[in-house]
Amino acid sequence: MPEVGKKVPKLKGPTGDGGELKLDSLKGQWVVVYFYPKDSTPGCTTEAKDFRDLYPAFQKRHAEIIGVSRDSVKSHANFATKQELPFPLVSDPDETWCNAFDVIHEKVLYGKRHMGVVRSTFLIDPEGRLAQEWRNVKVTGHAQAVLDAIPAK
Repeated sequence: MPEVGKKVPKLKGPTGDGGELKLDSLKGQWVVVYFYPKDSTPGCTTEAKDFRDLYPAFQKRHAEIIGVSRDSVKSHANFATKQELPFPLVSDPDETWCNAFDVIHEKVLYGKRHMGVVRSTFLIDPEGRLAQEWRNVKVTGHAQAVLDAIPAK
């Protein structure tokens, strides 16, 4: 698990658009990696739309956004198309990305315990180091808080 100020791991994964994303290919710009539990669920849809709506402002700060969940490439493609998401969604069914950022934890839903993705966001600086992290994210206002953490040019 990366610590603030330390380099993030070199990760790659398939995206909803049929491509492959390599995290280290984004060096030289800010990168927001946000982990979410499931495509097309209410909280995850709201979070994706918030990042979508602020995407031009992120771009002005030379920042790229990457969404990550355990959903399939096909699920990501459908979700991205339906919500008009301008950023890639990485499919992580084997939990490589989730484990690298330590976002799989026990959760309780309707009184039942299960292992799941804890909504979390990581801000990576242009040198590839973790600049800030948000764990157990509440969706409302979160995308704006992440944007505010990136220095304006």
